[in-house]
Amino acid sequence: MAAALVLSNPVHADSYSATLGAFEQSKVVRPFFKSAYGYVVFPIIGKGGFAIGGAYGKGRVYRGGKATGEVRLVKATFGLQLGGQAFSELIFLEDKRAYDEFTSGSFEFDASATAVAITLGAQATAGTEGSTASANAWPATSRQAKIHYYRGMAVFVHTKGGLMYEAAIGGQKFIFDRR
Repeated sequence: MAAALVLSNPVHADSYSATLGAFEQSKVVRPFFKSAYGYVVFPIIGKGGFAIGGAYGKGRVYRGGKATGEVRLVKATFGLQLGGQAFSELIFLEDKRAYDEFTSGSFEFDASATAVAITLGAQATAGTEGSTASANAWPATSRQAKIHYYRGMAVFVHTKGGLMYEAAIGGQKFIFDRR
Protein backbone atom coordinates (compact mmCIF):
# COMPACT_ATOMS: atom_id res chain seq x y z
CA MET A 1 0.00 0.00 0.00
CA ALA A 2 1.40 3.41 -0.99
CA ALA A 3 1.35 6.25 1.50
CA ALA A 4 2.29 9.91 1.21
CA LEU A 5 4.56 11.56 3.73
CA VAL A 6 2.86 14.54 5.34
CA LEU A 7 5.15 17.40 6.33
CA SER A 8 4.13 20.30 8.56
CA ASN A 9 4.38 23.81 7.16
CA PRO A 10 4.80 26.51 9.82
CA VAL A 11 5.00 29.97 8.23
CA HIS A 12 5.82 33.09 10.24
CA ALA A 13 5.88 36.73 9.10
CA ASP A 14 9.69 36.87 9.38
CA SER A 15 10.04 33.83 7.14
CA TYR A 16 8.77 35.82 4.12
CA SER A 17 11.48 38.47 4.56
CA ALA A 18 14.16 35.83 5.14
CA THR A 19 13.08 33.86 2.06
CA LEU A 20 13.07 36.95 -0.15
CA GLY A 21 16.50 37.92 1.22
CA ALA A 22 17.91 34.49 0.35
CA PHE A 23 16.62 34.67 -3.23
CA GLU A 24 17.85 38.27 -3.64
CA GLN A 25 21.41 37.04 -3.02
CA SER A 26 21.35 35.16 -6.32
CA LYS A 27 22.62 37.06 -9.36
CA VAL A 28 20.28 34.94 -11.48
CA VAL A 29 17.17 35.96 -9.54
CA ARG A 30 17.95 39.64 -8.77
CA PRO A 31 16.92 41.07 -12.18
CA PHE A 32 13.45 39.51 -11.88
CA PHE A 33 12.72 41.63 -8.79
CA LYS A 34 13.20 44.75 -10.96
CA SER A 35 11.16 43.60 -13.96
CA ALA A 36 8.29 41.60 -12.44
CA TYR A 37 4.77 42.98 -12.09
CA GLY A 38 4.36 40.81 -8.99
CA TYR A 39 5.66 37.70 -7.28
CA VAL A 40 4.59 34.80 -5.09
CA VAL A 41 6.67 33.62 -2.10
CA PHE A 42 6.49 30.22 -0.41
CA PRO A 43 8.91 30.17 2.56
CA ILE A 44 8.51 26.43 3.13
CA ILE A 45 6.99 23.75 0.95
CA GLY A 46 7.03 20.20 2.29
CA LYS A 47 7.14 17.37 -0.21
CA GLY A 48 7.24 13.63 0.24
CA GLY A 49 6.12 10.34 -1.11
CA PHE A 50 6.31 6.61 -1.47
CA ALA A 51 4.80 5.67 -4.86
CA ILE A 52 2.09 8.31 -4.32
CA GLY A 53 3.38 11.67 -3.21
CA GLY A 54 2.41 15.20 -2.56
CA ALA A 55 3.51 18.65 -1.55
CA TYR A 56 1.90 21.47 0.39
CA GLY A 57 2.86 25.02 1.21
CA LYS A 58 1.43 28.40 2.21
CA GLY A 59 2.57 31.64 0.64
CA ARG A 60 1.81 35.24 -0.20
CA VAL A 61 1.25 37.10 -3.44
CA TYR A 62 2.86 40.54 -3.79
CA ARG A 63 2.33 43.43 -6.21
CA GLY A 64 4.30 46.65 -5.92
CA GLY A 65 6.09 45.22 -2.86
CA LYS A 66 2.82 44.86 -0.90
CA ALA A 67 1.03 41.62 -0.06
CA THR A 68 -2.27 41.30 -1.94
CA GLY A 69 -3.33 37.86 -0.76
CA GLU A 70 -2.55 34.44 0.61
CA VAL A 71 -2.01 31.35 -1.52
CA ARG A 72 -1.84 27.61 -0.91
CA LEU A 73 0.12 25.19 -3.08
CA VAL A 74 -1.11 21.61 -3.39
CA LYS A 75 0.69 19.03 -5.51
CA ALA A 76 -0.01 15.37 -6.15
CA THR A 77 2.42 13.04 -7.92
CA PHE A 78 2.27 9.46 -9.12
CA GLY A 79 5.22 7.26 -10.07
CA LEU A 80 8.58 6.14 -8.77
CA GLN A 81 9.38 8.29 -5.72
CA LEU A 82 10.72 7.90 -2.22
CA GLY A 83 11.70 10.37 0.48
CA GLY A 84 10.91 13.84 1.71
CA GLN A 85 12.15 17.34 1.02
CA ALA A 86 11.61 20.93 2.13
CA PHE A 87 12.17 23.88 -0.19
CA SER A 88 11.27 27.52 -0.78
CA GLU A 89 9.66 28.66 -4.02
CA LEU A 90 9.49 32.07 -5.67
CA ILE A 91 7.27 32.69 -8.71
CA PHE A 92 7.69 35.93 -10.68
CA LEU A 93 4.65 37.23 -12.55
CA GLU A 94 5.83 39.20 -15.57
CA ASP A 95 2.82 41.42 -16.25
CA LYS A 96 -0.77 42.21 -15.27
CA ARG A 97 -2.11 39.36 -17.42
CA ALA A 98 0.07 36.78 -15.61
CA TYR A 99 -0.81 38.31 -12.23
CA ASP A 100 -4.55 38.25 -13.01
CA GLU A 101 -4.35 34.66 -14.28
CA PHE A 102 -2.50 33.48 -11.16
CA THR A 103 -4.81 35.33 -8.75
CA SER A 104 -8.03 34.27 -10.50
CA GLY A 105 -8.79 31.97 -7.56
CA SER A 106 -7.43 28.61 -8.67
CA PHE A 107 -4.45 28.27 -11.01
CA GLU A 108 -2.53 25.14 -12.09
CA PHE A 109 0.92 24.40 -13.52
CA ASP A 110 0.90 21.32 -15.70
CA ALA A 111 3.04 18.24 -15.15
CA SER A 112 5.65 19.31 -17.73
CA ALA A 113 6.47 22.61 -16.02
CA THR A 114 9.94 23.16 -14.59
CA ALA A 115 11.67 25.50 -12.17
CA VAL A 116 15.22 26.76 -11.83
CA ALA A 117 16.87 25.58 -8.62
CA ILE A 118 19.01 28.19 -6.90
CA THR A 119 21.71 27.00 -4.54
CA LEU A 120 23.63 29.89 -3.07
CA GLY A 121 27.35 29.59 -3.71
CA ALA A 122 27.06 26.32 -5.63
CA GLN A 123 25.86 24.84 -8.90
CA ALA A 124 22.11 24.94 -9.50
CA THR A 125 20.22 22.83 -12.00
CA ALA A 126 16.81 22.74 -13.55
CA GLY A 127 14.23 20.65 -11.75
CA THR A 128 10.55 19.85 -11.91
CA GLU A 129 9.23 21.72 -8.90
CA GLY A 130 6.52 23.28 -10.91
CA SER A 131 6.83 26.11 -13.31
CA THR A 132 8.33 27.85 -16.16
CA ALA A 133 12.00 28.46 -16.72
CA SER A 134 13.86 25.46 -18.05
CA ALA A 135 17.52 26.41 -18.09
CA ASN A 136 20.49 25.50 -15.94
CA ALA A 137 21.76 28.30 -13.73
CA TRP A 138 25.34 28.60 -12.52
CA PRO A 139 25.22 31.50 -10.05
CA ALA A 140 28.89 31.19 -9.08
CA THR A 141 30.18 31.81 -12.62
CA SER A 142 29.94 34.52 -15.23
CA ARG A 143 28.57 32.04 -17.80
CA GLN A 144 24.99 32.00 -16.60
CA ALA A 145 22.21 30.55 -18.68
CA LYS A 146 19.69 33.01 -20.09
CA ILE A 147 16.61 32.56 -17.94
CA HIS A 148 13.41 34.24 -19.03
CA TYR A 149 9.68 34.27 -18.46
CA TYR A 150 7.64 31.45 -19.95
CA ARG A 151 3.92 32.14 -20.34
CA GLY A 152 4.41 35.20 -18.13
CA MET A 153 5.98 33.34 -15.22
CA ALA A 154 9.45 32.37 -13.98
CA VAL A 155 9.88 30.02 -11.02
CA PHE A 156 12.86 29.50 -8.74
CA VAL A 157 13.27 27.01 -5.89
CA HIS A 158 15.79 26.80 -3.08
CA THR A 159 16.16 23.42 -1.36
CA LYS A 160 16.26 23.64 2.43
CA GLY A 161 16.81 19.96 3.24
CA GLY A 162 15.82 16.37 2.74
CA LEU A 163 16.38 13.80 0.05
CA MET A 164 13.87 12.82 -2.59
CA TYR A 165 14.24 10.28 -5.39
CA GLU A 166 11.60 11.01 -7.96
CA ALA A 167 10.61 9.92 -11.45
CA ALA A 168 6.99 10.94 -11.19
CA ILE A 169 4.44 13.14 -12.89
CA GLY A 170 2.01 15.56 -11.35
CA GLY A 171 1.00 19.18 -11.39
CA GLN A 172 0.84 22.03 -8.89
CA LYS A 173 -2.42 23.74 -8.02
CA PHE A 174 -2.54 27.17 -6.37
CA ILE A 175 -5.54 28.44 -4.40
CA PHE A 176 -5.52 32.22 -3.98
CA ASP A 177 -7.39 34.16 -1.27
CA ARG A 178 -7.43 37.94 -1.71
CA ARG A 179 -6.70 40.05 1.37
